[in-house]
Amino acid sequence: MSLLSIKDKIRLPPDWRIEPIGKVLLSSQYGTSNSSSETGVPVIGMKNLQDGKVNFNDLPFVSLNEDEKAKLLLHSGDILLNRTNSYDLVGKVGYVKKACEAVFASYLVRLEVDKTKSDPKFVAMWLSSYWADMMIKKIATRAVSQANVNPTEFKKFCLIPILPLPEQKNIADLLSTWDEAIEKIEQLTKAKKKRFKGLISNLICSPVFKRGHIRDITKEVSVRNKWKKISRVLSVTNHSGFVLPEEQFARSVASSNLSNYKVVTHGEYAYNPSRINVGSIARLNNWNEGVLSPMYVVFSIDVSKTHSDFFLHWLSSHEAKQRIAKSAQGSVRETVSFSGLGSIPFPMPNLLQQKEIAETLSFAQQEIDLLKQLAEKYKTQKRGLMQKLLIGAWRVNEKSLTNTRRRNHD
Repeated sequence: MSLLSIKDKIRLPPDWRIEPIGKVLLSSQYGTSNSSSETGVPVIGMKNLQDGKVNFNDLPFVSLNEDEKAKLLLHSGDILLNRTNSYDLVGKVGYVKKACEAVFASYLVRLEVDKTKSDPKFVAMWLSSYWADMMIKKIATRAVSQANVNPTEFKKFCLIPILPLPEQKNIADLLSTWDEAIEKIEQLTKAKKKRFKGLISNLICSPVFKRGHIRDITKEVSVRNKWKKISRVLSVTNHSGFVLPEEQFARSVASSNLSNYKVVTHGEYAYNPSRINVGSIARLNNWNEGVLSPMYVVFSIDVSKTHSDFFLHWLSSHEAKQRIAKSAQGSVRETVSFSGLGSIPFPMPNLLQQKEIAETLSFAQQEIDLLKQLAEKYKTQKRGLMQKLLIGAWRVNEKSLTNTRRRNHD
């Protein structure tokens, strides 16, 4: 789709028009190319651009003299554009809600909006929209592994709706109510996660429980896909557990011959010996069966001795991660064999206690999962609203703005 055809597809109300974004900008500015340092001024990078906003948590530092610092400090209403990155991430934006003692990296561009012509928050939301993303991707020049957006080309060819400032503010305010609701849910989720970690530590890793070893409750499984009956190839990640490789790598990475692949069935565990130290271990829950690369270790739990949910929750504990990481140190490529995993001490209260603890933790985990789902639902609804509001398919009045604020507050 060309830029011209994208413009033709953006149907605006008669009292709106569309213009190059450069007409509503006062300036654009590259960030600092200085290397990070142990002290200095905090610096914003691409990873800090999240959901159209700038996240100021856990920032590295960069050393700058006072003149450089003064030129690059972020102000309220600034918009940061990711000008150089992978094709998928180039053009990502972050809005600066309030001034902060931080600067920005060279692969970001600061956009300063002319507030007499456009509302900065509206501009930032437009740049996060489906339409703007398509235009930016068309403007970007691609290299082998990266893409680049030239600010001059961006200001000429990335288009933006021009509409009365009060209506821009109303749209931005309406969409901001969804941001506020999402932020509240995410803050609650963060608090629940912190509580969950405390529960695991207190309930599972209690020093009052006797200790055995993982080898006492597990058995390695080495069934091969000899007759090639199973075609579902799986991988194990540290963030999503078992996944289909095409979801992780955007393509199949499996061998054409699956006969030597290991079979894993529902309720069994598997891990990559060279990645278990970063959390790549999981229980198969979402499929009845699948096959894994021969490099994986597959094992089952002796349910006469250990409740499987109890063991699963223990794996997410700080104690388990620490012991697994320690087990990996000094081995070849920091791998953990099944015998190495088996030598790790494991808390072993009686089965009834394990069941009660597992149920308490599973309930707490369900609360977290439901909050995550709710946040995703709100994000999806917000994206749908953006599609309609930012091109005037739906118009905003004060009554609808007030009603939305009241509903999200409730």
